[in-house]
Amino acid sequence: MKNFFEGIAYLCEEVLFAPFNTLREMELENWTAANVLNWIFMIIAASAMVYWILQLKKFDKNNEERKDISSHSYL
Repeated sequence: MKNFFEGIAYLCEEVLFAPFNTLREMELENWTAANVLNWIFMIIAASAMVYWILQLKKFDKNNEERKDISSHSYL
């Protein structure tokens, strides 16, 4: 059983986290290149937020949202 858990530990530490170890080593040489993944995620999140706000604005302009007090049955 010990070998089984050591195999899982090896898989996680040496195989699955290898790209993150490379990024960690690269951070000492070039900060921008090491944080490209973070910038990509921030751009995706910002574009999703802009899309969501534009969709809310579109539905508000078309008066498709029910704004009366009894819009939900539990109210």
